[in-house]
Amino acid sequence: MNKFIKGVDLSTMAELERLGAKYYNHGVEGDVLDILMEYGINAVRLRVWHNPYSETGEPYGAGTNDLATTIQMAKKVRSKGLDFLLDIHYSDFWTDPGKQIKPKAWKDYSVSELEQAMYDYTVEVMEALVKADAAPTMVQVGNELSNGILWPEGEVPNYDNLARFVSAGIRGVKAVIPDMPIMIHLDNGGNNELYRRWFDNYCQRGEDFDVIGLSYYPFWHGSLDSLSNNMKDIAKRYNKELIIAEVSMGYTMEDYASYEKLGPEERKGMATKPSLVEKIEYPMTKQGQSDFMLDIMKRLKEIPENKGCGFYYWEPAWIPVAGSGWATEASLKYMQDKGPCGNEWANQALFDYEGNALPALEVIRDFKG
Repeated sequence: MNKFIKGVDLSTMAELERLGAKYYNHGVEGDVLDILMEYGINAVRLRVWHNPYSETGEPYGAGTNDLATTIQMAKKVRSKGLDFLLDIHYSDFWTDPGKQIKPKAWKDYSVSELEQAMYDYTVEVMEALVKADAAPTMVQVGNELSNGILWPEGEVPNYDNLARFVSAGIRGVKAVIPDMPIMIHLDNGGNNELYRRWFDNYCQRGEDFDVIGLSYYPFWHGSLDSLSNNMKDIAKRYNKELIIAEVSMGYTMEDYASYEKLGPEERKGMATKPSLVEKIEYPMTKQGQSDFMLDIMKRLKEIPENKGCGFYYWEPAWIPVAGSGWATEASLKYMQDKGPCGNEWANQALFDYEGNALPALEVIRDFKG
């Protein structure tokens, strides 16, 4: 990389704008992208879901990131000169280590048909973005693939199918833009055993790629030292550049129920519960959030041979507004999840509940990458 990435995932941006979310820098209202750029943000990550609607057309929520929505946001991002990481989930909704649900349209496909669908769909997405003059500058084939992709056929430990599917996605990207940098992304950035096992198996079977992406959430993924040790090891072991593709840190434990306008039974609740806070090395305060982000950036720069290329802060603008939550009743049915559906992220944003930029953004701006 020729620059240190100071990125943000803004996949709910269009939804939040539609619902009336407002953002302020020192009391002055502004466009959220413009404010973030004032604080040195130089890249944006956007997810895309295959068909985030029920059979009767009900939206799945959390941005309802279909291709048209992602293109709309990508055009805005690229028009401002920002880099753009495209995060293709290969599902109709969220994918992560706990779920990699096939798109409804692919439900009955064989392994060979799934492989072809991965390729064809990736080509379709890439061609649509190129046509819209909104091409990404990097593509992530799959999201948090620690336990595989397109379950059950591509679920770990079936690394043969997993590699077939991921490789088909990589070939689809390269068919449209041959020199596009490719990221493969796992969660649990402090788990060295996971990364060694996964990439040892994949690299024996799969297409080449350029960047290892990691998720690191301090309340789930171990100590900062474990993150550093893992990054240093895998950078050398696989000779790849590293990006922390998802990271966040809370700045308060204050509730935001009044902003969501949901009944108690409808609220997802706060993501960082007291039992999890005990595991975090920094306090859940504005200063703690700032100190944490400085630590993250320093640790990235400590990776030998400048292979620590930056980060994407996950959903820093997902402030609590009525109507924006992590799921809807329709998507809960798709996931077979009991819910509820509220926002569980607002206390980890880089804007407070009123939309004011937080001090951690100043730390990000002033860090010399």
